[in-house]
Amino acid sequence: MAKVESSMARVVLEPHAQFDLTAHSRASSIRSLALATLPDARRHRSTVLYVGTNSGTLFSLSVDIDDGDGAPNDAVLRKLSFLRSVSVSDAAVECISVIEEFGKVLLLSNGALFLVDSELSNRASKLSFSKGVSLVTRRRFRNGESEGLGLGLGSGSGLGSGLGLFQKLRMNSVKEGEMQSEGGCVFALVVGKRLILAELVLGNRNGKNERDDGGGGSLVVLKEIQCVDGVVSAMVWLNDSIVVGTVNGYSLISCVTGQSSVIFSLPDVSRPPRLKLLHKEWRVLLLVDNVGVIVDAHGQPVGGSLVFRHGLDSVGEIGSYVVVVSDGKIELYHKRYGGCVQVLPFGGEGVGRCVVASEEDRDGRLVVVATATKVVCYQKLPSVEQIKDLLRKKNYKGAISLVEELESEGEMSKDLLSFVHAQVGFLLLFDLHFKEAVDHFLLSDTMQPSEVFPFIMRDPNRWSLLVPRNRYWGLHPPPAPLEDVIDDGLMTIQRASFLRKAGVETIVDNDLFLNPVNRADLLKSAIKNISRYLEACREKDLTESVREGVDTLLMYLYRALNCVEDMERLASSTNWCVVEELEQMLEESGHLRTLAFLCASKGMSSKAVHIWRILARNYSSGLWKDPALENSTKDSGESLISSRSIAAAEASKILEESSDQELILQHLGWIADISQVLAVKVLTSEKREIHLSPDEVVTTIDPQKVEILQRYLQWLIEDQDCNDTQLHTLYALSLAKSAIEVFESENICENLDSENIETRSLAVSKNSIFDTPVRERLQIFLQSSDLYDPEEVLYLIEGSELWLEKAILYRRLGQETLVLQILALKLEDSEAAEQYCAEIGRADAFMQLLEMYLDPQDGKDPMFTAAVRLLHNHGESLDPLQVLEKLSPDMPLQLASDTLLRMFRARVHHHRQGQIVHNLSRAVDIDARLSRLEERSRHVQIDDESLCDSCDARLGTKLFAMYPDDTVVCYKCYRRQGESVSVSGRNFKEDILFKPGWLVSR
Repeated sequence: MAKVESSMARVVLEPHAQFDLTAHSRASSIRSLALATLPDARRHRSTVLYVGTNSGTLFSLSVDIDDGDGAPNDAVLRKLSFLRSVSVSDAAVECISVIEEFGKVLLLSNGALFLVDSELSNRASKLSFSKGVSLVTRRRFRNGESEGLGLGLGSGSGLGSGLGLFQKLRMNSVKEGEMQSEGGCVFALVVGKRLILAELVLGNRNGKNERDDGGGGSLVVLKEIQCVDGVVSAMVWLNDSIVVGTVNGYSLISCVTGQSSVIFSLPDVSRPPRLKLLHKEWRVLLLVDNVGVIVDAHGQPVGGSLVFRHGLDSVGEIGSYVVVVSDGKIELYHKRYGGCVQVLPFGGEGVGRCVVASEEDRDGRLVVVATATKVVCYQKLPSVEQIKDLLRKKNYKGAISLVEELESEGEMSKDLLSFVHAQVGFLLLFDLHFKEAVDHFLLSDTMQPSEVFPFIMRDPNRWSLLVPRNRYWGLHPPPAPLEDVIDDGLMTIQRASFLRKAGVETIVDNDLFLNPVNRADLLKSAIKNISRYLEACREKDLTESVREGVDTLLMYLYRALNCVEDMERLASSTNWCVVEELEQMLEESGHLRTLAFLCASKGMSSKAVHIWRILARNYSSGLWKDPALENSTKDSGESLISSRSIAAAEASKILEESSDQELILQHLGWIADISQVLAVKVLTSEKREIHLSPDEVVTTIDPQKVEILQRYLQWLIEDQDCNDTQLHTLYALSLAKSAIEVFESENICENLDSENIETRSLAVSKNSIFDTPVRERLQIFLQSSDLYDPEEVLYLIEGSELWLEKAILYRRLGQETLVLQILALKLEDSEAAEQYCAEIGRADAFMQLLEMYLDPQDGKDPMFTAAVRLLHNHGESLDPLQVLEKLSPDMPLQLASDTLLRMFRARVHHHRQGQIVHNLSRAVDIDARLSRLEERSRHVQIDDESLCDSCDARLGTKLFAMYPDDTVVCYKCYRRQGESVSVSGRNFKEDILFKPGWLVSR
């Protein structure tokens, strides 16, 4: 058996009317009660209370109820009015059974059955039936079932199988020539050891005919069943099962088979058995002393047990509660949870036996309790009033529990549940329980976010008209700023403390007395939890104006707690904040970063960048510290650099997406002072829709920021395919000037030791925005571009030591001799000189190079080693006689003898080979030889009209590169593509390609 569960008390029943029997019959005492809802003369439904007395009199009382607006919960009980009385017999009226559908009342008195009309307009008529009836109960069935169905008398096959036998028994039981009834109802009667199933057959609907005096009717026996052992003192007929109770226990008897089975036995010493049909659940409550066990129609226990506080006299039912009365008290127990929810005294102690009656409707709202001489009628308090009563008592948990219970039973809508959650939230908020209040706000689907606006910002404000004027049930004060709510709450607690000391009970929460908190902690908790509610509201589908209020006021709350990270996260994300409402507050509080993020998110780029510029300047001067870096472990110098870099980076993000050229160029300077890389990103951004004017940009860039200019021009030329000759020339001149400066600075540092030189070079490379040295970039550009003015660049570097660059420019101008002189004599790069001669493609070029080696001029010694290398590599293409003429007498013979000998042998070999080819007479052999030669070699012809396979640019005299798969690209594309992967996408490091060789001609 279940233990008694404690539950907070609630008001479910309220007494509304009473009736004193002594005013009508002083010698009588109340024995039985019955409530019924009957049609009146106007065909309206009215509630009638029947009271049976020990003296054999039956009284009828009218229960007058105002139905309000028609809703059941709005009905109001007015009074109990005496109607009529009728004498039944000289003995007590033991049982009253109202047959509402036929307007009859069946009475049990002194072992006999009597029938009277429901209006008590005629005398009671005694039914011709065997005497000794001790109990009578009517068969109960669910709505929609026929009362005669399922009574399979002797067939044992279920609901429909016994219908024919039932009709046959009825026909055999009615004497020939007697009236035929229009309807009836079935009862179970206990007569001695027999259980008799009988049908009450009435006359016409009005209960009258030629031979009827107004109470006509008869009982037709349908079936007799041997009853269980013991005196039956309680009985309920549910569907096809009859539950009976004796001093030995409870049993279940099947009206189909007549067989009985024991549900459970009673202890030797126990109170008499009692049964109560629970109409709402369609189950039976079995009482064992002060314990109630609920069983279904098959006698199987369902749910938990109900444990009553003490013994009881009678049991009733109203809604989800069981009503028990004893010793002048009425108690309500919840059927599902088993807890006692209300105790009401009604007659005082020692009033004797009490009787309770309730409506058989599953949604009944009345309970009648009677002592010996007095009847008290109780009405179920409407659900809303019950909830209000719990809230007034600050039993918030009980109120929510009741609402959820009503919602699960279908007696309350989800909207009302949301309404109650919101109401509880506001009550908790004014009780200073802010976390619990917001928890209930979040459970409400109908509460509007604007309802909390007045707690954050005083009226009037931008969103005052959005706040719904909903006072709910008027249980809490009107909204006020959180500071006022906390002050009023603390004042209430202080006042309640004084009252408690004076012995006056209060409903203030005990936690606030046991664990007092200060105002600052309460305010922090309030702001934190209201912020939590607004954060959740941001995920809802709200109107634009409400979204603005939510985000703007959320920023106010973050500011109040100085939650810098939350402020910046909100400001930098997609938000609906109103900048005009926040600008002054953020400026005065020093949260300029947040304001900058906010302006940027609203498209106010100019203002946002301006704020970042102010922050960068203030960081430099030490006038402002970044709150995000205040707790950093870095030293002040590193924090300063980091803060200025962050300001510049945020400004650059805005400018990268902006197409406002004036704004970009206005702020380019201070960003470049902090980070040249960021300045370059701003200028070369691909995010903007309209590109900047190159001329304006070049003019604006600080002349001291040379690398920014070079990187911007490089981006225009290489990435944007700019063909402006002026920009190409400007880029070349800028690179050349930088190269000269670097070269001169390196010469100045030649006297320093190597360690200092290495340190200086590392520092220079670390500060540069380029990965490659400036001379390398200059050389590559001079070779890859055809659009710059070589004469202008040559004029700039003419007096410098940039000999390789000069060679490239002279080559561009076609000055072959000067190129060879620089390569061979100045740079002494024999390989490059020989390669250049090969590019020229004339034999006299090699001869001219040989002359330079043998006679360098300017007092230099002859370069015999380079001359021998030239003869060794390209002697076959030189005329041996001319070579002999050019050789100097001072040249050591041993250096050139081998080379000269090889030259003569090669000449003889070529002569003989020519004769052999000349004498070949068969063209087929020649073709075969040529085919084999083509298989062993690759021939690629490059001329002035050849195009780059990547960018389709004309190669002309540009440097080019050829991949093993025969693709040819210009040098600029080669730098982009790399040496491992060709234009076709083939990776030669992973997929190696072997070729016999190739010949490149130009």
